[in-house]
Amino acid sequence: MSTLFIRRPLALAVACLASAPVLAQETETTADAVLEPVEVWATEVKASSVKLDGEAMAIKQADHISDLLRPVPGVDVGGAHSLNQRITIRSMDDKDIRVSIDGANQNTYMYHHMGNLQINADILKSVEIDVGNNSVVNGGLGGAVRFETKEAKELLRPGQDFGARVQASYGDNSYVGSAVTGYGQITERVDFLAYYNLMQRDNFEVGGGEIKDENDQVEPGTDGTVRGLEGDVDDALLKFGWDFAPGQRIALGYETYRDEGDYSYRPDMGLSTDLSIARATNTPLEYPTEFTRDTFTLNYDGEFGESSVVKATLFENQSDFWRDETGLAQSTVARLRASAGIKEGNATNTGLNVLANTELDGELTQTLTYGYEQIRYKTQYDALFTSGTRDRAGEEASNNALFLQDRIGLGGGVAVIPGVRYDFYDVNSHVVKDTYNEVTGALAVEYEPVTSVLLRASSTQLFKGPELAEVYIGAGGTDEPNPTIEAETGYNHELGAAYEDAVLGADRFSLGATLFRTEIDNYIYDYAETDTFYGKDNVGDMTIDGYEAYTGYDFHDLRLLLTYSVADSELDAFDEYSGPAAVLNVDGAALDRVQGDTISLDVDYDLVALDITLHWDVLAVDDVDTELDLDGPTLENAKDGYVVHNISARWMPRSLDGLELTLGVDNLFDEYYASQSSRTGLSGHPLFGNLYLMDYEPGRNAKVTVAYQF
Repeated sequence: MSTLFIRRPLALAVACLASAPVLAQETETTADAVLEPVEVWATEVKASSVKLDGEAMAIKQADHISDLLRPVPGVDVGGAHSLNQRITIRSMDDKDIRVSIDGANQNTYMYHHMGNLQINADILKSVEIDVGNNSVVNGGLGGAVRFETKEAKELLRPGQDFGARVQASYGDNSYVGSAVTGYGQITERVDFLAYYNLMQRDNFEVGGGEIKDENDQVEPGTDGTVRGLEGDVDDALLKFGWDFAPGQRIALGYETYRDEGDYSYRPDMGLSTDLSIARATNTPLEYPTEFTRDTFTLNYDGEFGESSVVKATLFENQSDFWRDETGLAQSTVARLRASAGIKEGNATNTGLNVLANTELDGELTQTLTYGYEQIRYKTQYDALFTSGTRDRAGEEASNNALFLQDRIGLGGGVAVIPGVRYDFYDVNSHVVKDTYNEVTGALAVEYEPVTSVLLRASSTQLFKGPELAEVYIGAGGTDEPNPTIEAETGYNHELGAAYEDAVLGADRFSLGATLFRTEIDNYIYDYAETDTFYGKDNVGDMTIDGYEAYTGYDFHDLRLLLTYSVADSELDAFDEYSGPAAVLNVDGAALDRVQGDTISLDVDYDLVALDITLHWDVLAVDDVDTELDLDGPTLENAKDGYVVHNISARWMPRSLDGLELTLGVDNLFDEYYASQSSRTGLSGHPLFGNLYLMDYEPGRNAKVTVAYQF
């Protein structure tokens, strides 16, 4: 393996230059690993487009996944509501991204008005993001996000058998949080961790204190506060680990997450739309709602000799969305009255994934990465209407995959990385009952002319079968069959370059960029329409072009990181979805989650003598002009740009070991905005009239976190 991969992990990460999984890197460091004292309760964010250290993340006091991930070039998190955390990568939403927590697959299309990932940011040890699919190790189209929760062995200080941590947080716009953690060594080989977090949220106020309509006028009946957000989110984690032999470990984990409150009917569309619909139909603004997620994992980590390691996860992930919609019985609209009742959707993912790495020595240096994964999806919908009738439906699917990748060092700083993957996908849905199998390949070439420079070119074939329907609106029970629907395939091509060295007076100067082109053939759109069909269908070939770039400068106690990203998409529609004669003309359409050109700047400075770290970050997103898109607002889909500043300071006095005090202000200048990967724009609706979609983000929020680790 080249020295740059060992000595320059940041240069590798920030330029999309990591083709082998993180497991390969762990192979080289396991033998030298030592237990270090914990200095910061932090989440390390590693991405193929940038690397952000744990201290930089901890100081943000993240109460939402967006606080962690929005600084990553090519990545955004839409949704201000606790139910609406929606990750996008290069404008592709979370349905096209592989997401896991402690190895357990999380991909569940629960409800189109909410995000498909709910997780507490504080519980996370690390987040690893593949911006784009660049390896046969990952399935899907747009990349992967792997969340790992904290572990006892990494929290214990030298000489400790048991430890604990308590934390309290407050944000004046508007939440109160608390967390308690206990961990320790039960025996020399058995350890445990128990964690509980409670976040009590109120309705927050938007930037500027005024909620405005599409004409920039104050929305009647509003006072600047977004209703339908008040609720409680609690998260508990229990882990047991057993080192049953040298280099052999198993860990049993259980996490339960619950989000409960009186929430808006459409969490992603904003208060203006919710008010318009409630007034037009005489229905409530808020509904008793509960979302729960229970994740069970059994993890194995093993070392075999000095050259092979294996990671395996057996998991079950259950998500449940329940809501009391009996309030619809008072509606003036007959269709809504008929739908009044108690409704529930459940999605269960079970499976196994095995990932192994083997180093081979010979005339050529080789690193083999190989494995197997199986995921079974099952969804169920159950509605008991006030009329006494009941509606039930469900769907199932499974995916089995084998993959092999080899990194071959040819000498002279050159390495080639071929890979092959086989997927067998079986789906039993209301749209299609069929099996899809596909062999895909990948090839990358790396060149390291000197230890400070790394160049890379890669091409990866893509595959994704037709997914199950969203769960909460009937689990596909009313979907129109489409037995000829095809799987999505295509390519992801990338060129990357990275440079890192101690130059220009810096302790570390880094620079890099990635140019990409993603081609998705037979793109599937859920709302395709012709003269004879409405539903899920292949509508054309989608192309996404763009690049990510960064530069970093570290000088003594000062750390700077500047990033830039852009992604443009365009659909080459099939004949039945193209031209003025088509019922649905989407030729040339962009993805509706497209984001304007994005610049981020992070600045950190250590006041060593005072035990204080200062932080400032700014995110600037450019406007998006009006253009044809898929599933966007029907009357006006231009998106306003915005600039958001956040500041914070963390004090960890050496004289009071274990104490952490963090102060900060998010949205310092009280910007009125919505993330561009959230719902925005103006739509016309045949029943509700014009709807102004604006998923408002919080205005200025002053916050404080106090923690003590025993």
